[in-house]
Amino acid sequence: YLPGRDAAGALGFVRTASEAALVGGLADWFAVTALFRRPLGLPIPHTAIIPTRKAAIGRSLGDFVGENFLAPDVVRDRVGDAHVPARVSRWLSEPAHAKRVVDEGAVVLGGALRVLRDDDVRDVLGHSLETKMSTLSVAPALGAVLGSLVERQAHRDVVDLLVRQTRAWLLANGDVVRRLVTAEAPSWTPRFLDNTVAMAIHQRILAFADEVAADPEHEVRRSLDALLASFAADLGNDHQTQSTVDRLMMSLVALPATRNFVSEALTRARELLVELVEDPEGELRKRATSAVAGFGDRAGSDPVLQRKLDGWFEAAVVHLVTTYRDELTSVISQTVERWDADDTSRRIELQVGKDLQYIRLNGTVVGALAGVVIHALSLVL
Repeated sequence: YLPGRDAAGALGFVRTASEAALVGGLADWFAVTALFRRPLGLPIPHTAIIPTRKAAIGRSLGDFVGENFLAPDVVRDRVGDAHVPARVSRWLSEPAHAKRVVDEGAVVLGGALRVLRDDDVRDVLGHSLETKMSTLSVAPALGAVLGSLVERQAHRDVVDLLVRQTRAWLLANGDVVRRLVTAEAPSWTPRFLDNTVAMAIHQRILAFADEVAADPEHEVRRSLDALLASFAADLGNDHQTQSTVDRLMMSLVALPATRNFVSEALTRARELLVELVEDPEGELRKRATSAVAGFGDRAGSDPVLQRKLDGWFEAAVVHLVTTYRDELTSVISQTVERWDADDTSRRIELQVGKDLQYIRLNGTVVGALAGVVIHALSLVL
C-alpha cells in the first residue's frame, strides 16, 4: 500500500515494470550468450558467433590492425613524433651507455667469430674468388693502380730495393759471375786472361749497379718508368694484355698454395680480432666506446644530422612495415585460427565477464524503465 496513491495503480506500475524487466533481462541474456555459445544448447541461427566465426574474426582483426595501425602514413607520423634517433643519441652520449653498447656488441661479434670455421670460410672465399675472377676483369683495375704509382713515383722505393739486392747478390756471388764468363771464353785463350776479363766484367757490373743506385734520374730508371707506364696503359686498353693477366690471376687463385695462404691469413686475422674484441680493457673497445659516445654527442647537437637520422629511420620503419605488413597481420589471424573454438569463447567470456553482467543488469533496468513509461502512456491515453 502506497500512502496517498491508488494501490491498484501503484501495483500496476510495479507489475508492468517487473514484466518489462524480465523481458529485457532475458533478451540481453540471450544476446550475450549467443556471442559465446548456443543458448540452452538450441541450434538457433546466428548464435555461438565467436566459436563458429573464429577464423573470420581473426582475419578481420588482422585486416583491421593492418589498415588502421600499420598503414604507412600512420607509422610515419607515429615514428616521426617519437623522435627515436634523438632519444637514442642522447642515450648513447652517456659514456656508460656507450660502453654497454660496445660490450654487448663485442660479445655478439666474438661469438660469431668463434662459431665461424676456417674450412667454411676458406671454401666460401675460394668459391667467391673464382666466381668473381671468372666474370670480372682485374686488369683495368691493376692498370689504374700501377699507373697511379708510376705517376706519383711511388715505385722508386721498390726499384731501389731491387738495385740494392742485385748489388748484394753480385758481391756475394762474384765467383758465379766469373765462372759464367769464363765458360763462354774460347778454348784457345789463356786461363789467366779469361779470369782477368771475368773479374773486369764483374767489377763493371758492380759499378753499373752503383751508378743506378746513386742516380735517381739514371737512364735505366727512366727506361723502367717508361716500361711500367706502358704496361699500365696496356692493362687498361690492350685486350690481349688484359686476357693474359686475367688468365694469370685465375691460375694464381686456383693454386692450392694461394688458398692455403688466404686461409692462414684469415685464421690469424680472426684470432687477432677475437683477442682484441674480447679484451674489456683493450684499445679497440676504448676507441669504439669513444666513437659511439662521440656519435651520440654529434647526433644530439647537430640539427642537420638529426633530420637525416629521422628521415632514414622513418624510411626504414615504413619500408619494413610496408614489406612485411601481411606477415605481421597474418600472425594475428593464424594465431586466432589455431585456437580451440570452445576454449577461445570461454577465455573471452571470462576476460570480459564483469562487463557482461553489467550488460545483463542494464538490460533489466532499461526494460523496467521502458515498462513504466509504456504503462504511464497507456494510462494517459
